Amino acid sequence: YNPIAKGLPASPGAASGKVFFTSEDAVNHAKESKGIILVRQETNPDDIEGMNAARGILTSRGGMTSHAAVVARGMGKSCVAGCEAVRVRHAKKQMQIGKLIIKEGDVITINGSTGEVILGAVPTIEPELSGEFAEFMSWADDVRKLGVRANADTPKDANQAKKYGAEGIGLCRTEHMFFAEDRLPIVQEMILAESTEDRMVALDKLLPFQKKDFKGLFESMNGMPVTIRTLDPPLHEFLPDRKQIEKELEELDKKDDDYDEKHDRLSMILRRIDELKEINPMLGHRGCRLGIVYPEITEMQVRAIIEAACEVNKKGKKACPEIMIPLIGHVNEFINQKEVVERIIGETMKKYRVRKLDYLIGTMIEIPRAALTADEIAAEAQFFSYGTNDLTQMTMGFSRDDAGKFLQYYVNKKILPKDPFVSIDQTGVGQLVEMATEKGRSTNPDLKIGICGEHGGDPDSIEFCHRVGLNYVSCSPFRVPIARLAAAQATIKEKTKTAERDK
Repeated sequence: YNPIAKGLPASPGAASGKVFFTSEDAVNHAKESKGIILVRQETNPDDIEGMNAARGILTSRGGMTSHAAVVARGMGKSCVAGCEAVRVRHAKKQMQIGKLIIKEGDVITINGSTGEVILGAVPTIEPELSGEFAEFMSWADDVRKLGVRANADTPKDANQAKKYGAEGIGLCRTEHMFFAEDRLPIVQEMILAESTEDRMVALDKLLPFQKKDFKGLFESMNGMPVTIRTLDPPLHEFLPDRKQIEKELEELDKKDDDYDEKHDRLSMILRRIDELKEINPMLGHRGCRLGIVYPEITEMQVRAIIEAACEVNKKGKKACPEIMIPLIGHVNEFINQKEVVERIIGETMKKYRVRKLDYLIGTMIEIPRAALTADEIAAEAQFFSYGTNDLTQMTMGFSRDDAGKFLQYYVNKKILPKDPFVSIDQTGVGQLVEMATEKGRSTNPDLKIGICGEHGGDPDSIEFCHRVGLNYVSCSPFRVPIARLAAAQATIKEKTKTAERDK
């Protein structure tokens, strides 16, 4: 076969299928088509359902830790990202590579291990786990010191993670639960609410959905830790595209109705999109900042977590929730959210007449200031988890969605030894991790520390985590075997060095 284009090998494996250019079309054609490849300029959180329906994802923009790459690895789906030769024309429902035009419904194959895009279908074989594999991995588990968890957002992901030997969930991204078809309208109702009371009405509707999700995770992991991150992305990500709303308003205006309830709602959404628009949303109103300004969001999520834990425990299984506050930069931010979390936990345990519940309250360390003041934060927190994707962005000044345009050039020219979003920058970002670990444990010797960025599945990064004394790494379910093996290799390497030094 001859590749027609090449991008970044963002998520391994190969997939063939018909090309579709919107998540909606991918979902609508998933049942009738044997396979689908979702093609986008770049994906965002509201593409989750389309990505779920697809066999593989191809994007013309983005790097190795772009949204498409991270989510595809978590789902175990093939992904080629940052394929700049592909010109995506959503309006015409087609893509162009040079003079070649590929239309909706045409078949292509993507190889997420090499980054190749191939015209037509290429035969593939499903990988299987053998008994020899299980035995070999048990040898690795006997040697390694570093724990291995998985990033998982659904019971299906959690079960897959357990199948590959994960010892818990190191990151559950609650925002992915909000994009389901039956929940998004309620989330939008919450965002459009003009008073705390109205917002709480919408949040009360969301609570049962969140609780159901958490119960599924706790039941699946039964006795293993489940780290749940409170809402992280900015609220505008849950609202429709501005152009789509403008188009719908134009169509309504042509009807010349004196009053139209739908027109008022669309106008309100448009106004809210403008209010929430940010110049740099990655550093804007997201993470713990949302919970501080809108504490009722944190309250709802914690109540859902603890109610789910209490109900699972009463059924005879064991839930071990770890509540993680994202984007902390100052200890006072963590104290603010911790007070909300502890209050809701107390109220919920009283409601369920539960006296004892194993839970932890901790934070992500992803802002350089948090790493520099880790001793202050550790005095309040029970665990740290390094969000190395954002920590790398903020420390190196690289946007992970745009750096793909020059990072490979940097690596080829030996300006950088490796892509810092693939393998942790040990002398820069790594120094912050090492410093934060030492400072954190100086004020809290029992502090549990892990990593939940994409580096958790990279062997070199895992060796670094072992060396600086982390308790665990967390990666996508399909990278768990690699992490288990790399953790064992890190232990053997350390013992070999020690033995040579003692000769």
